[in-house]
Parts: sequence; C-alpha cells; structure tokens
Amino acid sequence: GYVGHPFAKAVEELLGAKVQIAKRNQLHTFAVLPQRWVVERSFAWIEKCRRLWKNCERKLNTSLQFIHLAFLALLLKRS
Repeated sequence: GYVGHPFAKAVEELLGAKVQIAKRNQLHTFAVLPQRWVVERSFAWIEKCRRLWKNCERKLNTSLQFIHLAFLALLLKRS
C-alpha cells in the first residue's frame, strides 16, 4: 500500500514533505527507529489533552489551533 517511490513522490508533490520509509527486517523484534519515536511520542502527548482525544470539532482550523495550544501548554510545563 504505502511503501515505495510512488507514495513518497505523491506526498512530496501534495505536501512538500519528504517521506522516509522504515522497513523491518525481522518480525517480532524491537528496535528504536529514528524520527518515528518523535512522531509516536508527539501523538501520545496530544492524547493526554481531553479535548483532542476525539475529533469533535466541526472545522479543521479549530482542531489545528487546539493542537497548537496543547503543544504550547506542554512546552510551558517543561520550561
């Protein structure tokens, strides 16, 4: 599905972002993959915010602003 050059090219054309595809060599082994950890932790931090736990906003812009507020609150707690 989402593996290979056509997917990466489509994402780059639509979003202007580069995609790095992580292929696993062995099944059922744990290895820390770079950059993937950052994304997974970010989603975990966002899920702690009760309002962002479910998508209940009517407009995409409102959801985006609440994500910005969630990360701002997280950064303020850590500083």
